[in-house]
Amino acid sequence: MIHVAIDALSWDNERGFGRFTRSLVAALAARGTGFRYTLLCDRAPERPVPAGVDVVIAGAGKGMADAASGAAARRGADMLTMSRAAAALKAELFFFPASYSFYPIPSLVPKLVCIHDTIPERFPDLIFPTGRNFRLWQAKTWVAKFQARRILTVSEASANDIARMLRIPRRRIDVTTEGAEPVFRPITDPATRAAARARHGIAEGDRVLTYIGGFNRHKNVASLIAAMPAILERVPGARLVIIGRTTGARFWDNIEELQETARTDARASGRIGFAGELDDEEMATLLSLSDALVMPSLWEGFGLPALEAMSSGTPVLASDRGSLPEVVGDGGLYFDPADKDALAAEAIRLLTEPGLAADLKARALARARTFGWDKAAALTEASFRRTIDSA
Repeated sequence: MIHVAIDALSWDNERGFGRFTRSLVAALAARGTGFRYTLLCDRAPERPVPAGVDVVIAGAGKGMADAASGAAARRGADMLTMSRAAAALKAELFFFPASYSFYPIPSLVPKLVCIHDTIPERFPDLIFPTGRNFRLWQAKTWVAKFQARRILTVSEASANDIARMLRIPRRRIDVTTEGAEPVFRPITDPATRAAARARHGIAEGDRVLTYIGGFNRHKNVASLIAAMPAILERVPGARLVIIGRTTGARFWDNIEELQETARTDARASGRIGFAGELDDEEMATLLSLSDALVMPSLWEGFGLPALEAMSSGTPVLASDRGSLPEVVGDGGLYFDPADKDALAAEAIRLLTEPGLAADLKARALARARTFGWDKAAALTEASFRRTIDSA
C-alpha cells in the first residue's frame, strides 16, 4: 500500500477548497487501488471523514477557518507545528489539495501541490486587502513551487495559466477535474418546488436567474446586478436569486456594496434577493427551479457551481473567460464579463427565444455526465504515481 498523507486544513471550509478536498478524498478512499490515506489536521474534523482514512491532529492553535477572511495570516508557530507533524508521518507522498493552505515540510518526501488557478496573480488588487497580503501569498507560492515535485490543477485553462504566469514547465503539471454531488439532480416534485418558491419569494410565473458563489470582486456580481434593469425591461417576470454567505467569516469581499447597489434601482430592487448560505439540498432545488445559473466571473479555475447547475438540468450563462468555456461546453451561453449589456442580452435571449432553454437544458445534462469525482480520483491517482516516480 502506498501511503499518501493529505493536508486537511481546508477540510471544514465551506468554500470550494473544502468541497474539493472532501469530495476528492472520499472518491480516492473508495477506489481501493493500492493507496492508503492519512489526513493531517490542526483540529478534530467537524465534517465526516471517509471510512478507512486515518486522521492525525497536529495540535496547531490557529486553524484555516480563522484566516479565511483574507485579512489575517496563520502564525509562524502554527505553521512550524504543521510542518513537523507532516514530516513525522513519513508518508511516501504528501498532497496539498489547495496551495492556499501550503506550508513547508522539512523532509524529502515527494510533494504534490494543487494550484487551482492564478486568480491571485491575475487580480491582486481584487483579491487582497493590502499589498502585504499579496507579498505573503507570493512568498508562499514561491516556496510551494520550490518544494513541489509536481503540480496538480483542475482544468486545462488553469494548467496553461500556471505554466505561463508562474513559470512552471507544463510537463510538471497534471490536470484532474471536479464533480457534482448526487444531490444535484433535476428535482421535479411539485410540493418540493412549491415550498422552495414560498421560502424565497418566487412566484409561479417568475423567470429565475441564480448566482451561487462568493462575493470577491473578481466574481463580478456587480455586473450581474447592474444588468438586471435591462433584463427586466424585456422580461418583467425575471428574478435574480443570489446564494452565498453574506455574514460571518468571509474572504475579503464587497457584499455590503453589492447589497446597496441592488437597492438603488427601484424596479430591480424588488426582483433581486440575497438568499444567504444554503445547504446542498436547498441549492439543488433552487437550481431546478431556475432558468439559468449566471457565472459572471472575470476568471475561474474550474467553476463548480456551473457543473452543479448542469447536473440539475439548468443551463449556464457564463463568462467567456478562464475555465468556464471548458467546463460548460455547449451547456450554456457566453458573454464578455466586462460588458453588462452583453450579459443582459444573453439572459434575454435564453428567457425569450423559443425552444432555446429546452435545448440548453438537455445539453447541460449531457455535458454534466462527462464529469465526476470518480474520474477526478483516477486522474489524481495517476498524478500521485507520477510524483512518486519522477526524479
